[in-house]
Amino acid sequence: MKPYIARDDRYDKMKYKRVGKSGLKFPVISLGFWHNFGNISDYDNMREMCRTAFDNGITQFDLANNYGPEYGAAEINAGRILREDFRPYRDELVITTKAGYDMWPGPYGDHGSRKYLIASIDQSLKRLGLDYVDIFYHHRPDPDTPLEETMEALLQIVRSGKAIYAGISNYNGEQAKAAVKIARKIHLPLIVNQRRYSIFDRKIERDGAIDEAEKDGLGIIAFSPLAQGLLTDRYINGIPADSRIVRDHRYLHREDLTEKKLIAIKALNEMAHTRGQSLADMALAWDLKQKNICSVIIGASRPEQIVDNIHFLEKPDFTESELREIDMITGDI
Repeated sequence: MKPYIARDDRYDKMKYKRVGKSGLKFPVISLGFWHNFGNISDYDNMREMCRTAFDNGITQFDLANNYGPEYGAAEINAGRILREDFRPYRDELVITTKAGYDMWPGPYGDHGSRKYLIASIDQSLKRLGLDYVDIFYHHRPDPDTPLEETMEALLQIVRSGKAIYAGISNYNGEQAKAAVKIARKIHLPLIVNQRRYSIFDRKIERDGAIDEAEKDGLGIIAFSPLAQGLLTDRYINGIPADSRIVRDHRYLHREDLTEKKLIAIKALNEMAHTRGQSLADMALAWDLKQKNICSVIIGASRPEQIVDNIHFLEKPDFTESELREIDMITGDI
């Protein structure tokens, strides 16, 4: 593969939103390494996806210590890509990683203790080949570790220079409120909560995360905005042989595609075409209509998908009647 030189016009193709009340901005689309960056995926394709993303103004790469398969593989592959292609552009990138799920055997390889989080950031930096990440997240709430300990561990990581900002992930409204309260007290730059959000999954609206983000000055970055590919046109005529349902049973299963959901997908697809865009574009735009959603994380398997997703920027707005129609279509799912 030829040496990489980024396009000069890369920032002309993207929009950026401020992360809560911080000084940081996210690209409205970020590239996720949850899928397709493990050791069962093609390295040259991974590398081309990262190049395509950056050439189109996607400056944020989102990782976690246990992304794979195997655990750590996504960070290892990202580290190699960063070394081979992006060393000159490090200060133009937001590189994030997380810890909070199962990572290594024994009692110290999971959850939210100081020992686990500090060991995790050191391991992640080694795999990534970096001196620091821009954001280090606690990946999920840990009911067995005092929240003060988790937040103080994040503070130690930031003060040590291993991360610039801290984040939380999968925290509901009350949990986020408690985390922010501690963070403000100890002067931890906690700026973002990462949550699942899509037309089909609106839990963050019900559990208070959206409202608390507004009150606390916290940004929200949404993952699975396309509902693992259901909010695309891939499943309208059945389950393709190369679909995630068939080839990767870790996150999407046949039973997820119910008859009601398939009817809704077809109706949403028709609505998107009426708007002059694809269903995927409409789904991404729908997420970003929320004030506090500062980015959506896409999980592409091909460079072309990244380019296609960016087209949502051509029609990002909705009328009130369109929003009501979407609610009616998805109301009984």
